[in-house]
Amino acid sequence: MILSLDPAMYRDMPLKDVINKTAELGYEYIELSPRDDFCPFYKYPRVDKALIKNMKRWMSDAGVKISNLLPLHYWAGPDELRRQAAVLNWKRCIQIAVDMDIELMSSEFNGIKPQPAICEEGFIRSMEELLPIFEREGVKLNLQAHPYDFIETNQGAVDMIRALDKDWIKLVYSTAHTFYYDDGKGDIAQMFDYAGDLLQHVLFADTFNHKGGQGLRYIMNPPETDATIHQHLNLGEGEVDFTTIFRKLKKAKFDGLVTSSVFAWVEKRDECSTKMLRQLREELGI
Repeated sequence: MILSLDPAMYRDMPLKDVINKTAELGYEYIELSPRDDFCPFYKYPRVDKALIKNMKRWMSDAGVKISNLLPLHYWAGPDELRRQAAVLNWKRCIQIAVDMDIELMSSEFNGIKPQPAICEEGFIRSMEELLPIFEREGVKLNLQAHPYDFIETNQGAVDMIRALDKDWIKLVYSTAHTFYYDDGKGDIAQMFDYAGDLLQHVLFADTFNHKGGQGLRYIMNPPETDATIHQHLNLGEGEVDFTTIFRKLKKAKFDGLVTSSVFAWVEKRDECSTKMLRQLREELGI
C-alpha cells in the first residue's frame, strides 16, 4: 500500500519547497495535483525539459517519490472546442508522465451535472482518442466521480469504468464525496462491495452530509440553485463512517494507493498533514 500527500494546501510554495516539505512532514510519496506552475486546472501544462530534469533531482535529493499525476481538464464538457483542447492538454500530460517515469495518472469524469448525456458522449469521444496513447505508453488511469460532474455517484463511476473495459483503468473513491456517491445515505459497505476490485485509490478527508437536517443543513438561495457543496476536513471533523471504510479496506487486503486529501486548513496545514499521516498509518497498518 502506498500513502501519499496531496499538497493542495501548499500551492503557494515553489515546487522544490513543496517536495522538501513533503519529506519534512514524513511522507514518502506525493500526488502531483493541479498547480499553476506545473499542470494547471483546465490549461495547457507549464512544463519543459528543464523543469522535468529539476523535478527528478529535487525528488531524489528529498527522498520523495511521485505516487500519481492528477490532471484536470474539460475532456467531457459540452463545449466541443474546449473538449478538443482538453484532449490536447491530456496528450501533453501523458507525455510528461512518461518523461518523469510516472506510471499512474488519476482524474475526474468532469463535464457538468445538468447535461449528463451530452457530457458522456464527449467523454467517450475523448477516451477513444486517448486510450490508445495510455496503452502505448504503459500509463495506468484511475477515475473518480465528483460533485457536479456528469457522474456524481459511486455506481455511475463503477459502471462507466466497466464500460471502458480496460484492466488498467480503476476507481478512485474520495471519502469527502461519500454523501454524493449514494444521495446522502453514506452506505460505505454497499458502495465498496459494488466497486469490488476496481477500487484502487482512496482519497481521505472528512465531510458533512449535505442531505442532513431534513435537507436544511445547508441553506442556499434561491432554494433550487444548481450548486453542490462539500468539505475536505481532517478525519473526525465531519460525518463520514471511517470505521466501516477501514474495516472494509482491511478485509479486502487493500494494496492500492491512499492519499491525504485535506484542503480546509491552510492556516494549520503542517499540523493537519502530519495528523493525517499518523492516523492513516495507524488505521491501515502502513
